[in-house]
Amino acid sequence: MKLNLKKATLIKRYKRFLADVILEDGTTTTIHVSNTGSMTNCADENDIVWYSTSSNPKRKYPFSWELCEKPNGDMICVNTIKANQLVEEAITNNVIPELAGYKLLKREVKYGSENSKIDFLLSDDGDFPEKPKAYIEVKSVTLLEDGQGYFPDAVTTRGQKHLRELMEIANSGQRAVLLFAILHEGIHSVKPAIHVDKKYTELLYLAKKSGVEIIAYKARLSSDSIKLIDCSDVLL
Repeated sequence: MKLNLKKATLIKRYKRFLADVILEDGTTTTIHVSNTGSMTNCADENDIVWYSTSSNPKRKYPFSWELCEKPNGDMICVNTIKANQLVEEAITNNVIPELAGYKLLKREVKYGSENSKIDFLLSDDGDFPEKPKAYIEVKSVTLLEDGQGYFPDAVTTRGQKHLRELMEIANSGQRAVLLFAILHEGIHSVKPAIHVDKKYTELLYLAKKSGVEIIAYKARLSSDSIKLIDCSDVLL
């Protein structure tokens, strides 16, 4: 995925979807933040912000925060929308062997008893009807603490619901896949954040026992491109 970004310096993030930054010309402005999480350790004062610019004249805030660069050089994708885009790109380019061999990819398909939407549904349609469909839920991982990556970075009742739905899919004989997209260069493996959301952690272990496939892929990030490249460990 190609990017066209400019640099700024973070003053602070607030109201979840806004951040104040200092542009390279010294101007202070407000930019949009497409991230509903806590962004723990990803939004510290004086971090480098890499932002995109929208040409839509109706937008109140034309700049959008895409990447954060930490003092040690680690790059982090803070725009959670990018996770699904990167996973779709990786599936299409056969970067993820666990999800290769399907002919059809559908996005945001309704499923489950709790009225959810799966991020991706892979199938072969009528050609190989006996082949199980693959229901894929994508989660963005950016929480790094003491050298270890964790998910989630905040209590997530929505994430808990998704795990219950995935267990139903696995129990029905179809493939249920939870894919952690690691969007922080300093993270090399993922663990459930029991210290953040104990219920999610309990459900994740139960999901694994129920046959939900849990995998992680790490992104390579720079100010001009992002892509998923390597399989990483999920420590359960």
